[in-house]
Amino acid sequence: MNASIERLRDWIEKADHDLGTAIVINEHLLAYSETLAFHCQQAVEKYIKCLLEFHSVAYRRSHDLRYLLDLLNDFIPISPEQYLQAMKLNGFSVEIRYPEIKINLTPEARNEAIEIVRTFRKFVKENVTFEIDETLIV
Repeated sequence: MNASIERLRDWIEKADHDLGTAIVINEHLLAYSETLAFHCQQAVEKYIKCLLEFHSVAYRRSHDLRYLLDLLNDFIPISPEQYLQAMKLNGFSVEIRYPEIKINLTPEARNEAIEIVRTFRKFVKENVTFEIDETLIV
């Protein structure tokens, strides 16, 4: 591990903020599906990047969850289910921030996106050797 624990915790904190934002949006801003989806994708991306840096894996700047998981799979086995979950969020990266792209998630899809993020957060917690602050999630 070349990355400092502080840097890894910073990745987790930023991802937790994305997750927290998605949770608040889900509870209070039902018309903000695109923003919720974006923050869910961003959270998973940051959790994966934390694990990549934990294992000193170099990666190019990318929002592609498949690419990031492929790199991580050389160090931590990634299940087909994890790939499927990540692919549900993969299309919600920066491209959906443009006005011509619109999505409207059902309540079930919104909840599923948040649960996928929680699953990846748990995966990070199981695969690092330091404590993760549980108070950062609303």
